[in-house]
Amino acid sequence: MSDASQREWRFYLYDMIDFAGKALAYTEGLDQTGFVTSGLTYDATLRNLELLGEAATHIPDEIRAAHPEIPWRMIIATRNRLIHGYLGIDDDTLWSIIQDDVPELLPLLQAIKNEAQS
Repeated sequence: MSDASQREWRFYLYDMIDFAGKALAYTEGLDQTGFVTSGLTYDATLRNLELLGEAATHIPDEIRAAHPEIPWRMIIATRNRLIHGYLGIDDDTLWSIIQDDVPELLPLLQAIKNEAQS
């Protein structure tokens, strides 16, 4: 893999970390009801989850294969459901993603970033 393509995928990885962090920061201190009724916070969080999935689509297959601990396909599928409104997204599922999946994902992405920087 060339230096240019390595640099490029790393930028997408950094974006994923940023988007995940924003989703958590925006929802900090909220319960599910507060989140669902929050309007701008709900929309901003949803958008960052979409962008997280979009950035994941730009991570090369060989990097994804080297990091099977990241649920790449699920992240991308969630992005597709959010962006295209396939069957809508259940608020319980969305809240679970924010409360459970994103906090688990962030340190895994951080580890890849640290590995890529060394």
